[in-house]
Amino acid sequence: MIRFYFHPTPNPAKVALFLEEAGLPYEVVPVDTSKGAQHAAEFRAVNPNGKVPAIVDTEGPAGRETRVFDSSAILLYLGDKTGRFVGSPADRPELLSWLFFIASGLGPFSGQAVHFQYAAPQGNEYAVNRYRREAERHYRVLDDRLAGRDYIVGDAYSIVDMSGWGWLDRASRVMKDEADPLAPYPNIKRWFAAIDARPAAARAREVGKEHDFKRVNDDETKRALFPSNYPELSGWARG
Repeated sequence: MIRFYFHPTPNPAKVALFLEEAGLPYEVVPVDTSKGAQHAAEFRAVNPNGKVPAIVDTEGPAGRETRVFDSSAILLYLGDKTGRFVGSPADRPELLSWLFFIASGLGPFSGQAVHFQYAAPQGNEYAVNRYRREAERHYRVLDDRLAGRDYIVGDAYSIVDMSGWGWLDRASRVMKDEADPLAPYPNIKRWFAAIDARPAAARAREVGKEHDFKRVNDDETKRALFPSNYPELSGWARG
């Protein structure tokens, strides 16, 4: 059984998609990050970095309970555990390269673009431009990669496609004020539509819907999500 620590944001969505594609039994453990649940001691025991997603595999290696945190690490762990969606041995270098391109580039720059366009105080025009343009650059790199290809790596659907789906699903937020945010990236648009049409993607979207996650962006939310901005919350920021 997989205990899946979840909040409805892009990185947990990737793991939800894998779990649904693989048909692994799992239990959703809601972590309401807008209320600061990620800073609780019991969650920090699972992920010392205080971020979702994380999993605990009750049937890990040698039958031991095993924790894994960070969405890319989880995807690799589950892929290797099941032998599914990780391509062939020959694909491994490309799979790792593109997985970490998303993990260290497309994802973080998309997240910062969203932050500075929606959450940061006014007067950060340099940061807004910096992160929005870098997000667009990463989209172009991926769009070029997908020219004439159905999948990002190899000839089969993989964890890299799942990882990309999690973030590209938020393109309307990243590309603020664009009516059709993927129009400049036709290869991504075609690829995303194909991944999003999979039955497992529809099921992944339903994960956690039974939990009433907080959606109000008030002072409590800001202090929970950005404790480093508040000196009195330094303990949270350090973990």
